[in-house]
Amino acid sequence: MDHSVQFQNVSKSFGKTRVIEDLNFEIKKGERIILLGPSGCGKSTILRMISGLETISSGELYLNGELANDIDPGDRSIAMVFQNYALFPHMSVRDNIAYGLSINKVPKSEVAARVGDAISVLNLDGYEDRLPRELSGGQRQRVALARALVKRADFLLLDEPLSNLDAQLRGQARKELVSIHEMYHQTFIYVTHDQIEAMTIGQRIALLSEGNLQMLDTPDRVYRQPANIFVAKFIGSPSTNIIDIRYDAGRVHLADGQSFALSEAWVRQIEKSGVRNLVMGIRPEDVLLVTEAADQAPAVKVKIGYVEDYGNRIGYYFQSGSQEIVSIMPERVPGIDQQSYWQVLPAKLHFFDADTTQSIGYPEEY
Repeated sequence: MDHSVQFQNVSKSFGKTRVIEDLNFEIKKGERIILLGPSGCGKSTILRMISGLETISSGELYLNGELANDIDPGDRSIAMVFQNYALFPHMSVRDNIAYGLSINKVPKSEVAARVGDAISVLNLDGYEDRLPRELSGGQRQRVALARALVKRADFLLLDEPLSNLDAQLRGQARKELVSIHEMYHQTFIYVTHDQIEAMTIGQRIALLSEGNLQMLDTPDRVYRQPANIFVAKFIGSPSTNIIDIRYDAGRVHLADGQSFALSEAWVRQIEKSGVRNLVMGIRPEDVLLVTEAADQAPAVKVKIGYVEDYGNRIGYYFQSGSQEIVSIMPERVPGIDQQSYWQVLPAKLHFFDADTTQSIGYPEEY
C-alpha cells in the first residue's frame, strides 16, 4: 500500500459553517507531511478527522486502504502530540510515558523496554522520576513525544507541538523530530502555521487557506514554483512582491512607465498559457539591486525610499507607480534617494493570471 491516508471529497461543517471544502489528497506511507496555513484554515480539523476526534460531514477517509469514517479513534493506530503536551502533573516522567501502554495491558516487560528506548532516544536519561513541573518546556515536549512514540502506532499526528518553545529550542527540536522519523518511519502528519518548521521538517507541504488545499508539493517547489498568489505570498518573509503589469509583445510594462523585455522562455510560456491579464511576482531576495545597469540584462531604474538593516541583510523599499517593492540584499547598495537599478533575473520571476490568481506555469528552462 503506497498511500496510508487518502481524502476523497471530504468536507466538514460545524452547523452551517463549512470549514473543509471537498478535500482530495493522499499522504504516502511513512512520509513527513506538513499541514500549513494561517489560523482558522482547517489544518487542525483535518488532523482531528484523521484521528477520529472529529466526524466527517461528507466524503471518504481511508487509512491504510481501509474506509475509516466510522472506525473508533482507539482502533486507528494513531499517536498524537498536542501543543499543550497534556502530561499528568502527578505522574513521573516514566509513568507519563508508560501510561497509555499500561491501560492497554501491554506486558510489563514490553512496557519497560519501550519506555527505556524512548527515554534514551529523546535524551531523557536521569529525568525518569521527575514530575512535569520539575522539567523545562523542552523536556516536557520530549516527554510528550516519548509517550507518543512508545505506542508504535502507524500514524504520528502532531498539532503545533513546538509553539510553546523559544526560538533556540525550536531549532533543536526540529532536528530531533526529523531524526526520530528517520528512525521509526511512521506516517508523520504535522500541523503548524510556522513556515520555517514546514520548510525544514516536511518532505511535502499541504498549504491550506479557508478550508481549501492550495498546493501540495515539496518545500522546494512550494517556494520556487508557487501554484497561485496565496502560496507565493504566504511562503517567505518579507512576502513575495506581487506587481501589477501590462504584458505586450514580449515586454513587461510597469506602472511607472518603464518596461523590459522578457526572455524567450517566458514569452513562449505566456503564449502557451493564453493568459494576457497578468500580474508578476518576485521574491524580495530575488530583487537584485545594482549601482550600474548591465548591457546584457534587463534593468529598471529605481529610487530607494526606505532602508531597513537586519544585520546580516538589508531591506530596500522603492515604488513602481503606487506599488511598493521590497528588495532584500546581503550587502549595501546606494541608499535613500540615490539612483539604483533593479536588474531583472528572468529565472526568478513568477506570472499569475490576474483573474484566477493561478500560476501560468514555468518554462522548462527554469
